[in-house]
Amino acid sequence: MTEFQDIARAAETAMREVFPATPLLRNDHLSERFGAEVLLKREDLSPVRSYKLRGALNAMRKRPEVELYVAASAGNHAQGVAYMCRHFGVRGVIFMPVTTPQQKIQKTRMFGGAQVEIRLIGDYFDDCLHAAQAFCRDTGGHFLSPFDDDDVIEGQASVAAEIEVQLGRAPDHMVIPVGGGGLAAGILSYFGTDTQYTFVEPSGGACLRAALQAGRPVVLPTVDTFADGAAVAKIGERSFARLKGVGLANSLTIAEDRLCTTMLEMLNVEGIVLEPAGALSVDALKDLGQGISGRTVVCVTSGGNFDFERLPEVKERAQRYSGIKKYFILRLPQRPGALKDFLNMLGPEDDIARFEYLKKSARNFGSVLIGIETNAPESFDRLFGQLDANGFNYKDITDDEILSQFLI
Repeated sequence: MTEFQDIARAAETAMREVFPATPLLRNDHLSERFGAEVLLKREDLSPVRSYKLRGALNAMRKRPEVELYVAASAGNHAQGVAYMCRHFGVRGVIFMPVTTPQQKIQKTRMFGGAQVEIRLIGDYFDDCLHAAQAFCRDTGGHFLSPFDDDDVIEGQASVAAEIEVQLGRAPDHMVIPVGGGGLAAGILSYFGTDTQYTFVEPSGGACLRAALQAGRPVVLPTVDTFADGAAVAKIGERSFARLKGVGLANSLTIAEDRLCTTMLEMLNVEGIVLEPAGALSVDALKDLGQGISGRTVVCVTSGGNFDFERLPEVKERAQRYSGIKKYFILRLPQRPGALKDFLNMLGPEDDIARFEYLKKSARNFGSVLIGIETNAPESFDRLFGQLDANGFNYKDITDDEILSQFLI
């Protein structure tokens, strides 16, 4: 047993005074699909629906003298800090991006109660990070990092300590989502070489991969905030010090639109609500494929703080990624029967989800924005083939980011 394992187990013991161990559950659907023993470490079932409670608890229990905690968070760390501020009876000021989903802001207020003040600053995590650090310098408050703190990393390692007890050993393979790297650093430091790892990031926030390529933490030029729980521009220095040897071969990036397909699958098939970052580890199984056949694989479902007002967006992105929904601009002849000609080309499974004239003043042709939903990508090959054969002029804009932003 290593010194780090002793520390993580002590943290795990302290947590039992606040909340029970999150379950480690075999998932029959995923196990059958991938030919492996797939277990989900359900951090989405913690009191704050993410693992972030662990790091906050461990850091705060070790500093009983602190009277004011300051945090910056896109949501999950905020909830963990708020929960523990109320538990320990200390004050907290939490900086959150203005773009944070309302569900996470409201839950942070609920968990913190009168002990916590929330300040919404900037569009990205790094904006409120700088504001929180400046506030600490002015007030003398203690800044509690969401990931770049040794006590936080040790607290997140309690996930691994629980898995070891629940499974009776280290798993063959662990799939771990990465944002700032605190969870990944903690689990890697606990299990060491006793298990194989896959570290998963959203494509729009792959700060670990960028750091591995550069040999040091670097700031990403842009960050896609869709997977807000893992949308971090720069991995933590302390996190990377523990992760720098993992190798690019053990790092995966997942397209945000593909992530939506897994969120919907887990909701519809398993009844499990996952936020985008919480679905990363499950989605990564698609890339691991035969490499995990016959093995015991633990996926950490890191969070379930999902605002259902975002569900239409998730469905839209999943359909477009899967190729069963497309948008195109059709040059429709301004003659009687032209629209009927087009409608007759649609198959029995093709549904019109959007129909809007973009230009009605042209005498001979009118531009129409059309959205079509169908049940298989091949349906579009047939439809576009008929449009070509009948001389219709059209442009598929489904993957045209600029046109999509303006028109869809």
